[in-house]
Amino acid sequence: MLKSGIHASLAGVLLAQFIPIKPKDTSAQSPLYKLEHSIEPWVNFIILPLFAFANAGVSFSGMKLDLLWDPVTLGIILGLFFGKQIGVMLFTYLGSILKICKLPSDISWAQYYGLSLVTGIGFTMSLFIGSLAFTDPEYQTSVRLGVLIASLLAGIFGYLTLRLTSKSS
Repeated sequence: MLKSGIHASLAGVLLAQFIPIKPKDTSAQSPLYKLEHSIEPWVNFIILPLFAFANAGVSFSGMKLDLLWDPVTLGIILGLFFGKQIGVMLFTYLGSILKICKLPSDISWAQYYGLSLVTGIGFTMSLFIGSLAFTDPEYQTSVRLGVLIASLLAGIFGYLTLRLTSKSS
């Protein structure tokens, strides 16, 4: 496919047309279902993050440990990690007090807090906005480092909070 000139995404669409949807035996699961669930961990934890990094243009060149204490890096970490969760929780709480909205009956405020933590993950847009806000190339490494650390913290703490506050199934 690579040498044929057909784009990889089109090749994937063509290939998907040949995966059976219905099983041969009515008591079995479909091949499509089996395939989807067998590759899910690989896609979620390896392929998707690599795709996001590659398409976001993330480069690790120039990153040094002393950049952690750079005011730009710290500001981005604090804004993305704390700012997002505070904003989401505050406006949802105000909306619920003013009767504009309410949480679904099967969702607790602790679970919603876990969700607000996860909102800090969206690093591709944060990298884009950071590149617009800090046009000086000197700050681009600080922006990338701050966004990546904040996204990592948001993902870890969001996961742990949701894991601890959600009912086991």
